[in-house]
Amino acid sequence: MCRLLAYLGSPVSLHSLLCQPPHSLVVQSYQPQEMTAGLLNADGYGFSWYDRRQQDQPFIYKSLLPIWSDINLSSLSHYIHSDCILAYVRSATPGQALDLSNGQPFSHDNWSFIHNGAIPQFRQRLYRPLRDRLRSPYYELINGSTDSEHLFAYLMQLQDETPQQPLSQTLKTALKDFQELAMAHNSQLSANLVLSDGQHLIACRFAVNTAPPSLYYLQQDGSHLIASEPIFPGNWQAFAPSSILTINPNQGPQWTVLNP
Repeated sequence: MCRLLAYLGSPVSLHSLLCQPPHSLVVQSYQPQEMTAGLLNADGYGFSWYDRRQQDQPFIYKSLLPIWSDINLSSLSHYIHSDCILAYVRSATPGQALDLSNGQPFSHDNWSFIHNGAIPQFRQRLYRPLRDRLRSPYYELINGSTDSEHLFAYLMQLQDETPQQPLSQTLKTALKDFQELAMAHNSQLSANLVLSDGQHLIACRFAVNTAPPSLYYLQQDGSHLIASEPIFPGNWQAFAPSSILTINPNQGPQWTVLNP
């Protein structure tokens, strides 16, 4: 099960987040501590970052290599500085292709997205019901075969339908829809999601008919971190199950708990 990381705050180097901490994503790729499925995250990795001096859309890098073996990472991670970064290391679901179209982060317009979780037997249970809810152009957003990309496309469809609605409410609606689908088709679903437009972060810890993966939050020196596992010692706060966190630097963190 993948490990993820998100940052919002003063500009920092990618290296200081991705590689330098004692329990960084590099370490979590081969020595995770809280994974509930799988042993390694060796099926590629990716990250998105924002530089709004150049464009509003995120810049994205993906690789099929294990993060520890990509010789490009050292140069890239020291060069890239940003105030908003999303990153993940992948443990592919058995049967899913190892190609870049299935790699995260996914993006649309100025949004970038990462997902940690799984829908067992996705192709047999929720693939068709979820795709049936997608209209153009959101159906065409999907280039790969993962459950993650389908969840993202559906979330983007809801967001574009109600652009004036707070994103936390849109995500809440999406999670309730995912729950209804999972219950109707006797499926499990786990969905730790992080979404950003480069100026805000919104994340959830959520699952249906199974335990949700681990997810933590840390506010430190005016910056905000979300991670599957704490990357360094600190006053990390575990997400409650079925909770949503919205980070708006002008308002501070806001928590929402979904009704059971």
